Amino acid sequence: MKLIRFRREGEIAIGVLLDQDIVVHLAAASGGDTQRFPASMSQFLARGEEGRKDAAEVSSHASGDSTYPLASVTLLSPVGDPPKIMCIGQNYRDHCEEQNQPIPPRIILFAKFTTALNDPDGVIFLPKVAEKVDYEAELAFVIGGKGGGRNISESEALEHVAGYMCANDVSARDIQQHPDEKQWIRGKSPDSFFPIGPWIVTSDEIQDPHNLDISLMLNGERRQNSNTSNLIFKIPFIIAHLSKTMTLQPGDIVATGTPGGVGIYSNPPVVLKPGDTVSVTIQKIGTLTNTVERGE
Repeated sequence: MKLIRFRREGEIAIGVLLDQDIVVHLAAASGGDTQRFPASMSQFLARGEEGRKDAAEVSSHASGDSTYPLASVTLLSPVGDPPKIMCIGQNYRDHCEEQNQPIPPRIILFAKFTTALNDPDGVIFLPKVAEKVDYEAELAFVIGGKGGGRNISESEALEHVAGYMCANDVSARDIQQHPDEKQWIRGKSPDSFFPIGPWIVTSDEIQDPHNLDISLMLNGERRQNSNTSNLIFKIPFIIAHLSKTMTLQPGDIVATGTPGGVGIYSNPPVVLKPGDTVSVTIQKIGTLTNTVERGE
């Protein structure tokens, strides 16, 4: 099932995208039941498996005023209010190699602020203070399912995943790698620097998240091409590791890292520029496309 968040005629709602590009407005299809189907994806995901089953049941018989063509709505970032955005650095061997960096002995964790969230088909705005802005195709997962918590075991970790999305961990390298910057977060968190989507594919439809082709196209040219089997730290280990020190909550987003082929380490280096179109594609999920403009 593809869970979406969308805007139509000024209203923001959550829904399900069916085959033939039909959008189901879940609250409308359930007679206006905003308790079961709130506009907040994080609140909906807090309902866990019960919520997923309700969405599947309601969308299976939706019709009339509660369904729309996909072209008539604007897709938004599937989660608009994540409690946390966590990212894993240097989690593909070839990405470490292109930086001449050793394989990390433990997870490298950093965060992005929620103001970095961006929508499918949204614009990535290049800050005036950054000249070396780069792309990073990533598989992201969203906490839901059993609802997260603390000290989750690896054996149960995937039961806490609501689903999976494409993500682009856009990065201002000249800020991130400046010798006076001691953390990555300022170079990772400019406004619009975290497009996600175009939807959440629920975890019941992806039995093995570690065997998905992942690629990135820049202006129609393939720049990254890998498979999530190449992740150094797998998702169950990531969840167990994070939950040892922090409470994982429904709606939390975790981006699992990018494969080799990022722009800054290409020969010659490639940076995003106004007019570019960048697309992340992940097998069984879909394609997330964004354009690039100069910002403030």
